[in-house]
Parts: sequence; C-alpha cells; structure tokens
Amino acid sequence: MIGTIFNTMMIIVGSIVGSIFKKGIKDEYHNILMQAMGLVAMGLGINALVQHLPSSKYPVLFIVSLAIGGLLGQKLKLETRFNALVNKYSKGNLAEGLSTAILLFCIGTLSILGPVEAALKGDYTYLLANGMLDGITSIVLASTFGIGIAVAGIVLFVWQGSIYLIAILMENSLSNDLLNEVTIVGGILILASGLSILGIKKFNTLNLLPSLMIPPIVFLIIHLAQL
Repeated sequence: MIGTIFNTMMIIVGSIVGSIFKKGIKDEYHNILMQAMGLVAMGLGINALVQHLPSSKYPVLFIVSLAIGGLLGQKLKLETRFNALVNKYSKGNLAEGLSTAILLFCIGTLSILGPVEAALKGDYTYLLANGMLDGITSIVLASTFGIGIAVAGIVLFVWQGSIYLIAILMENSLSNDLLNEVTIVGGILILASGLSILGIKKFNTLNLLPSLMIPPIVFLIIHLAQL
C-alpha cells in the first residue's frame, strides 16, 4: 500500500498548491484551463479505447456494461445525489470537476495495474509514476475547480486499496482480460467527461459509473461456470 499512499498524498498536495494558484487566476485563464482539462480528458479516453479495444476478447461486453450500468445508475440517481451533496458544501462547478478528477485518477492503466503489480510482485513502479502524474494533474484541476479536488485522493485510496486486496485474494483468478475490459469502459467514461467539460454534450457520467462493475461480475460468472 506504500505506492497507493504516495499516490493519494500527491493528489492532496497538488490540490492544495492548485487551490492557492486559483485565487490569482483571471476568468480568461480559468476558461482556457477548463478547455485544456476537457481536451486532456478526451485525449486520455480515446487513448484508452485505441489501446485496449482491439485486444478485447468480448467486444460486446463494454456495450452491455454501459447499458446495464447506465440503467442502474439512473435508477439510483447517482449524478443527482452526488451533485446535491457536493453543492451543499461548495459553490461553483466543483461537482463536475470532482467527477472528472475521480475518473482521471482512478480509471487508467497505471491506476489499475499499479495495485495489482504491488500486490502480486511487490513492484511499486506504476504507482509511483502514477502519483507524479496525478500530482501535476491535481494542481491544474484544483487551480480550475478548487481545493475540493483533494476529495478525489480519498476516493483513489479506497479504489486502489480495493484492487490491491482483490489482487491478493484472487491471485490465480485475476486476468489481464478483465483489466482490459474495465479500462475500455473507463475510457468511454473519461471521454464522456471531457465532452461535458467542453460543453459539446452534457453526459450524466456518474450515472454510468456502475458500468465498471459489470465486467468483474461477468468474469466471475464465467469463472464459476468453468468450475
């Protein structure tokens, strides 16, 4: 968990630094930073799809995942509840920035494979590299959306900690195919988040978040069926 703790601290420190910068940023610079973050999110989402979609052994799974996950998220009204909770304690568009930060920090190759490598091989290279990248990203995000971006660090700790524990418990069952499918769905969510920030098309990205749970459930069913 050393790598995950480092990753989390980098996000928190970066958020503090970025929030200090925010106080002196003019609206015109704030707007260009918003555009930059939207483009970054789109680029990362497209990159995840280009890298992992051709390797998918279940090319229809991400479609099913988004459909089922979206319906579940809509039923639970995740986006509405999340926005209401964030807006209760903050002003402005922090909810949008925080949802984007959570996706950027948690749904990426380094963030998913890092805890797996740490758990199975004791290798923290991915997590340390991811921590440096997330630290820089959190500075930019916090300078745009405020100190609240630090909350994403807590979410990341829970996310990577869960993956770490699952990797230990499922050492012989955890496959690259599963990680690949989760990354594809995550890439689509990040892309949707970028489009929302740029104002091209507003997506209820958080309502689609349960989609990330569908591939693990499907793989678990396949694994049990083969026993």
